[in-house]
Amino acid sequence: MASQQQPPQRQSGYAIVKQVQSGDTVILRGQPRGGKPKEKTLGLSSIIAPKLARRPNASGEGATKDEPYAWEAREFLRKKLIGKDVYFVIESTPNAAKEYGYIYIGKDTTGENISESLVAEGLVDVRHAAVKSESHQRLCELEDAAKAAGKGKHGPNASEHVRDIVWTIEAPRNFMDSLHQKPVKAVVEHVRDGSTMRVVLLPGVYNEYYYITVMLSGIRCPSFRGEEQFAEPFAEEAKFFTECRLLQRDVEVILESVSNQNFLGTIIHPNGNITELLLSEGFGKCVDWSLQCATSGVEKLRAAEKYAKERRVRLWKDYTPSGPVIDAKEKEFSGKVVEVVNGDALVIKLSDGSTKKVFLASIRPPRLPDTNPDATKARIRPLYEIPYMFEAREFLRKKLIGKKVNVVVDYKQPPNNNFAEKTCCTVTIGGVNVAEALVSKGLATVVRYRADDDQRSAHYDELLAAETKAMKSSKGVHSKKDAPVHRVVDLSGDLQKSKQFLPFLQRAGRMEAVVEFVASGSRLRVFVPRENCLITFLLGGINCVRASRETRTGVVNGDPFGDEALAFTKELCMQKEVQIEVESMDKAGNFIGWLWIDNMHLSEALVREGFAEIHSTAARSPHYRALQVAEEEAKKKKLRLWEKDEPVEFVTKTEELSDRVINYKQVMVTEVRFDLTFYAQHVDEGPKLDEMMKQLRQEFASNAPLVGAYTPRKGELCAALFSEDQLWYRARIDKVQGSQVHVTFVDFGNKEVTTSVNLTSLPSTYHSLPYYAHEYSLAFVKAPQDTESAADAQEFFFDATNNRMLKLNVEYKVGPLSYVTLLSPDESEDIGKDMIAQGYAFFERKKEKRFQKLMSDYAAAQDSAKKARKNLWIYGDITEDDAKEFG
Repeated sequence: MASQQQPPQRQSGYAIVKQVQSGDTVILRGQPRGGKPKEKTLGLSSIIAPKLARRPNASGEGATKDEPYAWEAREFLRKKLIGKDVYFVIESTPNAAKEYGYIYIGKDTTGENISESLVAEGLVDVRHAAVKSESHQRLCELEDAAKAAGKGKHGPNASEHVRDIVWTIEAPRNFMDSLHQKPVKAVVEHVRDGSTMRVVLLPGVYNEYYYITVMLSGIRCPSFRGEEQFAEPFAEEAKFFTECRLLQRDVEVILESVSNQNFLGTIIHPNGNITELLLSEGFGKCVDWSLQCATSGVEKLRAAEKYAKERRVRLWKDYTPSGPVIDAKEKEFSGKVVEVVNGDALVIKLSDGSTKKVFLASIRPPRLPDTNPDATKARIRPLYEIPYMFEAREFLRKKLIGKKVNVVVDYKQPPNNNFAEKTCCTVTIGGVNVAEALVSKGLATVVRYRADDDQRSAHYDELLAAETKAMKSSKGVHSKKDAPVHRVVDLSGDLQKSKQFLPFLQRAGRMEAVVEFVASGSRLRVFVPRENCLITFLLGGINCVRASRETRTGVVNGDPFGDEALAFTKELCMQKEVQIEVESMDKAGNFIGWLWIDNMHLSEALVREGFAEIHSTAARSPHYRALQVAEEEAKKKKLRLWEKDEPVEFVTKTEELSDRVINYKQVMVTEVRFDLTFYAQHVDEGPKLDEMMKQLRQEFASNAPLVGAYTPRKGELCAALFSEDQLWYRARIDKVQGSQVHVTFVDFGNKEVTTSVNLTSLPSTYHSLPYYAHEYSLAFVKAPQDTESAADAQEFFFDATNNRMLKLNVEYKVGPLSYVTLLSPDESEDIGKDMIAQGYAFFERKKEKRFQKLMSDYAAAQDSAKKARKNLWIYGDITEDDAKEFG
């Protein structure tokens, strides 16, 4: 007797649809209770869905295409079921390899039967069965109706419903750039871990379906390692968290970068940004290398991570802040920058007068290249020899020195390797982050930290973004060009080199310099850009108290008030641009002279504050009287050095104003220029000039020059034939234009345009002799601007000085040019005042009080010229044209 067939066993229950594998297969899961829920794969009974395409294997083989309507069938189920609570009924026979059944939307079998819906839409075929049950008979009826209506795969154009799929993108970066970071509609197909997933980009910009792997920008979740897929702590939880929210959901993907053929991007669900959710729940950590790519905003991601840290959830359950806790009182302050230390540290003067050294947080200044390991053993000057260190220091110095800044302490770096504790801060001026500005110029790099190290700048992400831009622009240390080289000559302590430079520095007159270091009130180390040298500079004309100083054997105590004097000079001058004038040099190679800062004479300021007294050498300087007045003020007020002395009677205002330094020289004016500058020969140098001219004429009388053999070059000293007397003189070549050569006769000051035929080389013995024509300009006199009036003034000046021996007194200097008064031998005639009185020039007022009486005379001369309507004033007061109503 044949065995009787056993009836199907039925079981039912409730579940959540996790994933739709195809048009006839789904994965169900239960509710999580104390861990990951169980899952069940269920095939829909009595139907067969078209097969979806299969991706190629590792060797690129085995790929298949969709069967017609395979994608539509899968999408029909996905949109109806994903994430929904359903009721399922399983029909299986004993020992069945796969479970099959029915799925109903709702709480029981009265809900929508998904199998019937698929058949009715013509998306699947009904399996043939020997015995047709009532439910199978219903499916057959629905299939016949779908065929009759030509629905789905039963329609005439079914073969066209096959997707064009791109499994591998050959140029991922180009593909990403083509999308311009615009959101692309997509479906998440697989979740590898909490922050990595496989998605399919739906047709939009392109007609193909692109399958790509996307790693979330700015985050890393725990992953699964090795062939055995060992799970890191919280990897399963993070993956489940993402699956519940994104798996097979409609999302938007923003592709932001590429890493090893995988895309970095942001995935946005209608309910929010999954990256922020993962971070806020402690399922992931921010990663600096990809954080800058996140278009959703770095601040939001950092804030989400901070929120998880504060609650100590999951990955942060054992979190403790690294580094010392900063007191709220020390967290924020402001002050004035008084020193820039190399390229990453500042010295700031606080409101109570104290100073504090701070470091710019999370940046590193330029470093010495590692190409020559032995170079670090030699003594180097980091500021000048490390590439871009000088540029970094100069950038900060020009922007910050003497300026008020706001400081927020980010963290404190503990003492390490004999280095003291560092206070690392964000420094801003006018709302600009100084560190960010420095990094954006390529003058510093950003420090990289471990993921769990939160001892970093509060604006760390902005620093990384600035560095990225600097690298793309190849700025500063990121440049592929050769780094700038600063070949600075250090003259400090080198007597022989100092002797070589002394003539150049003396001849330069007043010149620009930068104070690099202040050793005491009157001893400074300055950088002179003009000569590209570092010198030790001593203030002339004063004896200043010495400050305490450290030596190898200990601290050497200074004079009383010495440290105060050091602080006074340091605050005034440290790393600021000053003007210096070198007069002499001591036996140790230190240069002695005068220094001005913002038009303040430093020697005079130290004397006035009682930090110094006048030195005997000041008596022969033009600053002697000003130093005397300053010292008398200090004595009168009993300041510092004079606090125990009896008060000295102070000079009256009249004496102070009328007392000028008079040191007449006898001169002969040889040339007057159009702007009223002039050249004069000193009478006491006349014999030397006569002797030189005599030798020069004998030289050329015995050795006649070869005509046309000399090739003139600009700046050279040569011999030139003066056209008026046909004699040879020393001349400097000013300009060469074709056959014309412009020369200046250096011993007389006059100029001439000649040709190379009238020039020849000058014997070397005449090169070292000084120029006997000295350039001057009239003090308190301003030349008229229009050509005709200037020519009249030049003619008057020439007539008043021609062939006359005059007295010249230097009143003041502007740069290398001395401004003088020019008087007749009996001092009854003042050339400059006469020019003003006759209306040929204007009076120019100066602020110095010592010139008050002289300027009163010059002003009176101009008033008389105005009243008499002389020359410049013939039509009235022309200076009134400068009034506001004339624009």
